[in-house]
Amino acid sequence: MNSAFIIEKSVLIVVVFAITMLMAMYSTLAERKIAAWLQDRIGPNRAGKGGILQPLADGLKLFSKEEFFPNTPNRILFIVGPAIAMSTALMTSAVIPWGDKLHLFGKDIILQATDVDVSLLYIFGVVSVGVYGIMIGGWASNNKFSLMGAVRAASQMVSYEVAMGLSMIALLMMTGTLSLKEISMQQSGLHWNVFYQPLSFLIFLICAFAETNRTPFDLAECESELIGGYHTEYSSMKMGFYLFAEYANMFISATILAVLFFGGYNYPGMEWAVTHWGVNLANILGIVVLFAKICGFIFFYMWVRWTIPRFRYDQLMHLGWRILIPLSIANIVITGIVLLRHEIATYLGF
Repeated sequence: MNSAFIIEKSVLIVVVFAITMLMAMYSTLAERKIAAWLQDRIGPNRAGKGGILQPLADGLKLFSKEEFFPNTPNRILFIVGPAIAMSTALMTSAVIPWGDKLHLFGKDIILQATDVDVSLLYIFGVVSVGVYGIMIGGWASNNKFSLMGAVRAASQMVSYEVAMGLSMIALLMMTGTLSLKEISMQQSGLHWNVFYQPLSFLIFLICAFAETNRTPFDLAECESELIGGYHTEYSSMKMGFYLFAEYANMFISATILAVLFFGGYNYPGMEWAVTHWGVNLANILGIVVLFAKICGFIFFYMWVRWTIPRFRYDQLMHLGWRILIPLSIANIVITGIVLLRHEIATYLGF
């Protein structure tokens, strides 16, 4: 491993980290602007032109607010909780292919921090660890409402991870790989997986709402029942970490949806663009296309939040265990039958 490789990956990691934080910051502004648009209001418009500096003002406010601790014997865990939530939200971006490659300084720069063969399993593993950040924070708050919110969030995330994982099995049967890079490459042109696995996409999308604690599945923060949920006792930037983790998770889940089902950085005519415009320009356009898809999903997340009312908790668990999981299993069976039929037809020469 030479120094040039280390520098290349270090720069890419810093850029991905900065983009993730920037997207999380300005998603808060987009959320408020979209809510204002849907409710026929103006929204933030004081900090900078059109409110463009509002996320910076919010960040400065969180840093400058008084930091206090509840009367808890678990002060260390009270600090560790938001740190775990924020860390896991950022770690998932390590295996995402942001583009194909760029040819700079006489060498090809791969636009992915690391490409492991089981990158999809890595994402599921890291996301599952994020449950501990919420559970530890609620437990260490020494507040029954925070603990109830943490238990709700943990049980909700664990329940919907089962359906999400099962929905991925049908996709993996079709693609034959766990590498996000290979899955992206298989979707060149308009060969998007959403056309072949629409049910898998729908289940994954619903589970993503539950995993990110977004409406209509934000039962962990149900104000009428639990005050503010698992982060009721948090203040200053520890509270900010939980909020940033939610928006960072929303950005990452939107990215994964775009990569798995909508071709990632691929767009129609990409091969022609590489031939006639060159690798750099064609692949920069691919990065722009990927972020356009991501922004479309983020807008959908926010549109749903300000349109659909919150579910009851029993409805949430009923949907996860008694509807989505059986649908995922049925989708696996149907996919297996279709693939087996195709293999038999190919073997017999039909």
